[in-house]
Amino acid sequence: MPRTEVVFYRDDAGSAPVLEAMRRFLRAGQRKEFAKCQVRITRLAECGHELRRPEAEYLRDGVYELRVTHRRVHRRILYFFAGERRAVLSHLITKEATVPDGEIDRACLHQALFLADPERHTFHD
Repeated sequence: MPRTEVVFYRDDAGSAPVLEAMRRFLRAGQRKEFAKCQVRITRLAECGHELRRPEAEYLRDGVYELRVTHRRVHRRILYFFAGERRAVLSHLITKEATVPDGEIDRACLHQALFLADPERHTFHD
């Protein structure tokens, strides 16, 4: 199975929300959470559309979640696909009971912006 290219969504300020959240984990000494996020991102690259529970879940409107849990704290990386072999990481949230509709709507907005101008909204380090 060909690998899926995983890219970080770039906002208009030039930052990548998922990358910024992961860097905050490192600064706060939360290395395990950082590592668990890295593992899920790697699995997404390996499996693409085939990634399923417990690692990923479809939410709605083309938006999915990568599921990361550490010490009963549930983190979710929302993402979407741009074509068959590119996954775009939108943003990371801390989940309570469910993923709030507003967060899914935010990922949908990122998706629309990305699909309209992929180069502008792809983060390049």
